[in-house]
Amino acid sequence: MTDDFKDTTTTEAVAEDWAKVKLPPRSTGLPMAVWITENDGYPHDVRVKVSTLHGGRGSWRTAPSIAVRPQPHEIVPSSLPAADVALVSRWIDLNRDVIIDYWNGVIDFDEVKPRLRQVQP
Repeated sequence: MTDDFKDTTTTEAVAEDWAKVKLPPRSTGLPMAVWITENDGYPHDVRVKVSTLHGGRGSWRTAPSIAVRPQPHEIVPSSLPAADVALVSRWIDLNRDVIIDYWNGVIDFDEVKPRLRQVQP
C-alpha cells in the first residue's frame, strides 16, 4: 500500500452496513425506501431511516430518522414532508413488533420481510 492510498472505510461504517435492512417500496407499500437496523450498541432507541426520495432510491447515510417509541416521531423536525411522516408512522404502527424484534436480535434479517405488512396509501 502506498502513502497515496488511504482506506476511507471505518469500522463504524462497516458495522452499520451489515446491520441494516433496506426495505424497498414493493416490501412496504411506502413510496420510498426505509431501513431498519439491529441495535449494535447504538446509544438511542429504535429508529427507522427514511429516504427523502420516492421510488426506492436514496442513501442510508443521508436518510432522516423516525423514532419508533413511544409513538413514531421525527428525530429532526421537518426533515421529511408531513405526508411522508404520516405514512411512515402508519407503516411503523403496522410493523412495530417486527421492527423491534429485529432491533433486539429476536429475529434475523431473513425473517423480517415475510412478517412485514404493507401500508395502504
